[in-house]
Amino acid sequence: MVEANNDAYQKLKELKPDIVFNFAEGLNGVNRESHIPAILEMLQLPFSGSDALTLGVCLDKSRAKEILTYHNIPNAKFLVANQVEDISNTNFDFPLIVKPISEGSSKGIFSSSFVKNTKELEDEVSRILLSYNQPALIEEFLSGREFTIAVIGNGNEAEVLPIIEIRYEDFPQDVVPLYSYEAKWILDTKENNFDVFECPAKLDSKLEEKIKETVLRTYNVLRCKDWSRIDIRLDKNGVPNIIEINPLPGIMPDPNENSSFPKAARAAGMDYNQMIQRVLYSAAKRYSLV
Repeated sequence: MVEANNDAYQKLKELKPDIVFNFAEGLNGVNRESHIPAILEMLQLPFSGSDALTLGVCLDKSRAKEILTYHNIPNAKFLVANQVEDISNTNFDFPLIVKPISEGSSKGIFSSSFVKNTKELEDEVSRILLSYNQPALIEEFLSGREFTIAVIGNGNEAEVLPIIEIRYEDFPQDVVPLYSYEAKWILDTKENNFDVFECPAKLDSKLEEKIKETVLRTYNVLRCKDWSRIDIRLDKNGVPNIIEINPLPGIMPDPNENSSFPKAARAAGMDYNQMIQRVLYSAAKRYSLV
């Protein structure tokens, strides 16, 4: 194990590993997930997962959405607010979702992020600008079912694992239908019986194929490598929309914790070690090491 801190460069230079399994989140800055991959690239050390560019683009939600929009991949209408005054440029229908532009693990997304009027929108944009020192992303709320989809592999060999649905009808009545920070880190603990995940999701074949097609197009357009977890929500017309791309997905090993990528892997017949090996093998194959 090499900690992703200021000593990482020298340690990796001395170790000269054949290949690195990267799951480093980084320490600080909007490019924090790109730091270790950039170092590995500079040292010419093979590593699993996406490169520094893809990790940086996907962590900046607006940049990822711009690329998706260019490629006609459905995603919610959005606006970036660098200051509160920017909300005057919105002509979206309420309700809206407001979130920090470059955070993960639902950080900064609370029940209050679901805004129903201009006053709530102003308050949320102000909160994000002050608390996170970064722009706020404003999106139209997608009212349909939500799924998270794990992918392993590269190019035409990329495989979609069993799809997970987040069942919001099973949320407590006073909780907004978002997989928010409260839901992920307060309600969803080993101690609570927060069983809102269904894997494999119950889907008709047409919708399942559309979700898989949208996910794989997104995976390849953003040049994800070896693995990713991609979140989708249906709009009011039932069209799958991309809401987030996670090229560095969480992989908590305890089955009692709702870590989506391992959950999907288990549904596909893999235990935790086999899942890690599959990702690592995909990387090794990409580097022609196997």
